[in-house]
Amino acid sequence: MLKGKKIVVGITGSIAAYKIPFLVRLLVKEGSEVRVIMTPVAKDFVTPLTLATLSQHAVIIEPFKAGNGEWNNHVELGQWADAMIFAPVTANTLGKMAHGIADNFVVTAYLSAKCPVFIAPAMDLDMYTHPSTQNNIGILRKFGNLIIEPQIGELASGLSGPGRLEEPYEIIQIIKDHFTRRLDLNKKKILVTAGPTHEKIDPVRFIGNYSTGKMGFSLAAEAAQRGAIVTLITGPTNLIAGNPDIRRIDVESAEEMFQACMREAPTAEIVIMAAAVADYTLKDISPLKIKKGQAPLRIELTPTRDILKEIGAQKKHNQLIVGFALETDHELEHAKKKLRSKNLDYIVVNSLNEPGAGFGLETNKISIMDFSGVVYQGELQDKNAVAAEIMDFIVKNRTVQS
Repeated sequence: MLKGKKIVVGITGSIAAYKIPFLVRLLVKEGSEVRVIMTPVAKDFVTPLTLATLSQHAVIIEPFKAGNGEWNNHVELGQWADAMIFAPVTANTLGKMAHGIADNFVVTAYLSAKCPVFIAPAMDLDMYTHPSTQNNIGILRKFGNLIIEPQIGELASGLSGPGRLEEPYEIIQIIKDHFTRRLDLNKKKILVTAGPTHEKIDPVRFIGNYSTGKMGFSLAAEAAQRGAIVTLITGPTNLIAGNPDIRRIDVESAEEMFQACMREAPTAEIVIMAAAVADYTLKDISPLKIKKGQAPLRIELTPTRDILKEIGAQKKHNQLIVGFALETDHELEHAKKKLRSKNLDYIVVNSLNEPGAGFGLETNKISIMDFSGVVYQGELQDKNAVAAEIMDFIVKNRTVQS
């Protein structure tokens, strides 16, 4: 699966750099063409000569070649690569990547990448768990980068905990799985909705919910990584659809999302409705800011149009429709009713009563139902991993619903 792949390996100044020669050797053994780039500090942990010998190409450290002023072109390298693997990545480099501080060749190459980017952090326990490090990792996820989580184990300081670089053979498997998955939804047209909707009260206020869009964005990213042609319709959110293959449509209100879905759903082979759309909107929106008065404010609400029900009613042959149900009580009972009333193929269920699941969190725990009941039960995990398991389920069961 990696034969003929052009892969850039970027190394930063971590003690875990001693593992990277083995990673390079495994990549070459798989038939990949490997180019190694390093930060200047990384030379203190592993020698360029070793990496050049294993990769069969000169290692790039500085932007200019010594002695003649020739430029090592980071832009061409970014366009050349089928994948970039940055391992190990220190807290310092994570911060530079997250905030575009391009003061070395490794970060300039990262900023020029036109391919999937894998980032494998490695550092001591307290550095890894520090809020600034976790915030930077979150930013890099939002950009569409693929984070290879560090393992729990003994660290160089003598402490034990998360921060240990994933083993080279596991990194290879993760990359193989990525390229394998890209084939299973190749050229499939997929529509994903994400985020909340905002229903205006007046020019400065709205009715909304706590959805951040993380689950929908993870689903869109996962589908795009598997080769799908993805359209993402999203309500207001600060998330970034990092994959350039995702066509993003921004909307604000439930009515705007309804109109966008009605335009896009008929041509989609798979529709995944993960947005938290408002059930009610204002009957009358005030054109001016409503001033605070002594009497209680009363506003009249009217139901919004049911997007999922309309899409289900217009479902075409061989079109797969997946809904979402976030419940606070009688989760499976409510979800099954929604599944049947809206003519869905599957419904993904999660509960606000489940610790670690729900709005605004990095993790989720889901069940998947069809007309027969629960057909899949997941574990609590990162939303990117949950997106992968949902896509795995769709790929596995797609032919059943055709």
